[in-house]
Parts: sequence; structure tokens; C-alpha cells
Amino acid sequence: MATNGVAEASQLLKPETIIAKKILESSRISLYKDVDPLDWEDWHWQLKNRIRNKEDLSKVVNLTSEEEKGLSQARGRMAMSITPYWATLIDVDDENCPIRRQSIPTANEFVVSPHEMVDPCAEDRDSPVPGLVHRYPDRVLVLATDQCAMYCRHCTRRRLVGETKETAGILERIDAIVDYLKANRKVRDVLISGGDPLMLEDEVLEEVVGKIRAVNSVEFLRIGTRVPVTLPQRVTPSLVTMLKKYSPLWVSLHFNHPKEITKRCKIACDMLVESGIPLGSQTVLLKGINDRPYIMKKLMHELLKIRVRPYYIYQCDLVRGTHHFRTPVATGINVIEKLRGHTTGYAVPVYVVDGPGGGGKIPVGPNYVLSQAKGKYVLRNYKGKIYTYLEE
Repeated sequence: MATNGVAEASQLLKPETIIAKKILESSRISLYKDVDPLDWEDWHWQLKNRIRNKEDLSKVVNLTSEEEKGLSQARGRMAMSITPYWATLIDVDDENCPIRRQSIPTANEFVVSPHEMVDPCAEDRDSPVPGLVHRYPDRVLVLATDQCAMYCRHCTRRRLVGETKETAGILERIDAIVDYLKANRKVRDVLISGGDPLMLEDEVLEEVVGKIRAVNSVEFLRIGTRVPVTLPQRVTPSLVTMLKKYSPLWVSLHFNHPKEITKRCKIACDMLVESGIPLGSQTVLLKGINDRPYIMKKLMHELLKIRVRPYYIYQCDLVRGTHHFRTPVATGINVIEKLRGHTTGYAVPVYVVDGPGGGGKIPVGPNYVLSQAKGKYVLRNYKGKIYTYLEE
């Protein structure tokens, strides 16, 4: 049996621990200069040491006046939560750093535009059972927890995220959800999301996944998570081994910018893929972060390189306090226009607008059908050339 010293030595040889050591050696963040790489790789340590106040944040970045105003007003739910890992990706001096803008509150969040809503997707209205949203005929959304590793400033569920630190009651809610699924056998697809379900301990998450998987009518099971992006240390061998037992199971990730795809993040994705879990990614179109076609194309290419299939680009929802993140819909259409035909189809996600008030995902994109008549379609290709397709 290995001694603790031998065990620690073997841990230090792991690629992720080597990366942690390099991060800590090169980091300019004084908060982390004396952290042991083994602690850094402990996801519980990462959660315990999240940045939650102005005092600690000021040791990470040179705050702008807009950020200071945002921090002074951001209280309670969705106040601020930044993992140490994510903090090391932030540009200290660039207020437009895409990593920084997604995680640090600004005064803009407290300006509410006329059309913004608390629950823009009307999830609460379509919730027949607490913790479950049933909108589409054959699929449901399960909100397993309200906790996230990091509070993304564009979050659609900011009305829910960070509300409590409860774990008691989760399994009781799941039991009620399972009863609902058994009574509604047309539901074949379940997405477990939150918050972030990977914030749950392995044993709790396994109960959630196991109980839902045991419903005979459930064919397709997904976990929606941003944790492998904001806290890749959470993807452990024990977690992956547990999830593998419930195959077929897919994981839907959330990437917004190429800077998020680090060597450490790649290790987490590799562990999931190599256990047989397919990965997809959804991206929120965010003004000044990924609304340039070349940035979006770079993101899609980097995702494919780590075996993550681009799935959706979302128009930023009309959630209160996110006006500064939203682009015109025309911007998203232009992004797709610059992807379709200019790169592999695998790198072209579907651009969707979530219909305000509970309309669900509505695909929006360039129009390649110029006209149609009986048996005749006039089409344009990605170069703008015109072609006629005759059905007979």
C-alpha cells in the first residue's frame, strides 16, 4: 500500500497537477501564490475559495469605476462567485476581457430595459411539478439545484441561481418528478440542469441520474453543465466512472469564447469523451465577447478540436439586467452567414431565439431560398450565386 508521500508524488505527475503547478508559478494573483497544486486540483477547495467580495477581487484585477459600482450593488442572489481557476484566466488590466466581463458585476446590470423580464422563458409557468419544466411534447427540463460554481453575468435563471445552499429536499423533489415522468410516458428526453447539477456530490447526483434513468419511457438523458468550463477540477475519475454506468448519457456544455478552452478544460472534456459520453456545446451570443464572426468561428473550431460538437448559438434572453450583453438578431444571422459554407458543417450550430414568454427555441438564420413555385426552387449558395432546383 502506497504511503501518503508516494501517493502525493504520483499525483504531482498527473498532467492536470503539472498544469496547476505551472499556473500557480506564473500567476500574478497574490491570493494564490502559496497554494499547493494538490489543493488547487481539489474542486472542494476551489469552491471554498471562490472570490465573492471586492476586497479579494481587487487582488486579482484593477477594478474600473463601473465594476466598483456593480460590486457595491450586487447583493444576495447572483452577487458574485468566481472560482480561483477562472480568476487566473482574467486579464488584469483589460476591462473588455471576455473572461472578466462574464464574471464581474458592472453597473450596467442595474439598468433594466422595457422588454426585460424576470423569467423570460416562462419556465415557472410551465412547471407542473417543482423543479421540472415541461414545454415540449416529448422532453422536459429538470432543475436539480440552484447552485453554480460561477455566476455568469448573463444568466437566464438569475431569479433562481444562488438562492440557497440547500441539498436536503433535492431527492424528495426528484421522487415527485419521477412520479410525473411515469404518469407522462410520452416524455422520452430529460435534460438535468439547474443551476449546475455537477455542483452536487457524486452520491447525490447518482441518485438523481439513477432514479430518472430507471423510468422505462426515458430514452435520452442529458446533463447540462458549465462546470467543466468554470471548474474543470470537478470532473474526477470517480464522477466519470459513475456517469458511465448510466449510458447512454450526453453532456451539454456552455462555452462562449475561445479563451475558455484551456489545457485544463481539455483534460476534463477528454475524461468525459473517453468514457463514452458525447459532448455538445451551446453558446450565448454576447455583445463585445463573441459577436464577431471570426471569434465565433475560432470558438467552433477549438470546440471540435477537443471533441465537443457545437449545438446552439442562443440569442441572449430578455432577462432583467442583461441589455448590455444583447446584440441585434441581425448580428447572429450574420455570424451564421459567415460560418455556413466557410467551414465544416460540424462547426455550424443552430442560431435560436427563445420565444419571449415561453415560445421555446425558434431557429433563425440566413434565407437561402429566394423564391419557390410548384416544382421549382430558386436558391443561393454561401457565395451568393443563384441556382435553380427543379423537382421534376
